[in-house]
Amino acid sequence: MLPDFLTLDVADPSQSGMLRLVVFASVLVVMAVLETLLPRRERAFERPQRWFTNLGMVVLSSIAIRIIFPGAAAIGVALWARANGYGLFGLVDWPFWLEAVLTFILLDFAIYWQHVASHKIPVLWLIHRVHHADPDFDATTGVRFHPIEIVLSMVYKMLVVTLLGGPAAAVFIFEVVLNGSALFNHANMKLPLFLDKIIRALIVTPDMHRVHHSIIRSETDSNYGFNLSIWDRMFGSYIDQPREGHTGMEIGLPQHRDGSPRFIGWSLLFPFKGKDQ
Repeated sequence: MLPDFLTLDVADPSQSGMLRLVVFASVLVVMAVLETLLPRRERAFERPQRWFTNLGMVVLSSIAIRIIFPGAAAIGVALWARANGYGLFGLVDWPFWLEAVLTFILLDFAIYWQHVASHKIPVLWLIHRVHHADPDFDATTGVRFHPIEIVLSMVYKMLVVTLLGGPAAAVFIFEVVLNGSALFNHANMKLPLFLDKIIRALIVTPDMHRVHHSIIRSETDSNYGFNLSIWDRMFGSYIDQPREGHTGMEIGLPQHRDGSPRFIGWSLLFPFKGKDQ
């Protein structure tokens, strides 16, 4: 008898959704505990209001995805593309494991460039800056995205999945890992420097990604990776440490340090306030 996780039907939204929720909640709890025991920085604001807003954005985004993309969304597209022989892997006959590994890596590569675009294209930055407006940096910052950005991200992801035509299981694993890594690399957690150096050779660490949330624009426009750290080094967007150090750097957007981004109403309306707001 196989364990339940080995018999998971990724095409069943109830099964895949439940597993994603369990992994998300488990990683969030672990990160919250580690942030309490091993904090990297002092908090500028208390958790409750920020967590209500950041996690509230997750709930609203999940509802939007369920309404706009009923079914399994990216996983459903992967199953459809695979069944019809569409995409890159529909043109070849490689071993399943190789196609799965390449699908994971290429999806991560695509998310890196999506993140770059969200900073470089003005209309996308208006939406993405909701994420950067968080005046503190902890695990919940990793899921603080406006529902519009999540919907656009899903459209982009579905297009990439179609072009790849990779295994649906690999797409599912990628989404689970991406959610978990976002919680990890936004955690306000102090890793020993030697361990941080080892991990960030492959995986984005909290110290690496925290640089990206600096109020200094040149640092904001760096360290775009969410999971694999190799893309930033490969494309010259890597900064090793923040100019002011991790305990001295300021987090967020320079014009919104008053704590307003802690509130969900403000955050939902922020993309519509214009580029100078």
